[in-house]
Amino acid sequence: MDCPRCGSFRHVKSGKIQGVQHCKCKDCGRNYTVSMKSTERSQSTKRQALQIYLEGLGFRSIARILNVSHVSVYHWIRKFGTQVEAVTNDKPVEVIELDELHTYVGRKKTVDGF
Repeated sequence: MDCPRCGSFRHVKSGKIQGVQHCKCKDCGRNYTVSMKSTERSQSTKRQALQIYLEGLGFRSIARILNVSHVSVYHWIRKFGTQVEAVTNDKPVEVIELDELHTYVGRKKTVDGF
């Protein structure tokens, strides 16, 4: 990990704070962390999260599988949804197919035995 201030690759470990490794740059003396932030996750991880979501799993399930935060998964999917253009169809609909649709007006009439 290079230094965020000067870009140098020369650094030494400078201890851990709450389980996160800190480094100190030998050139400029700046202390910085080397932990991976969610914004730095690979595109393949984000794409995999989207594919799993489209298969029907929830945010928490995806987070457990990919070992990330469920909030991160939520933000990735939401961001992808805003990037996709709305699907529009200017042609009028001619045929609509409904499967097992029941509508009750007033109250439901029941038949004994069924």
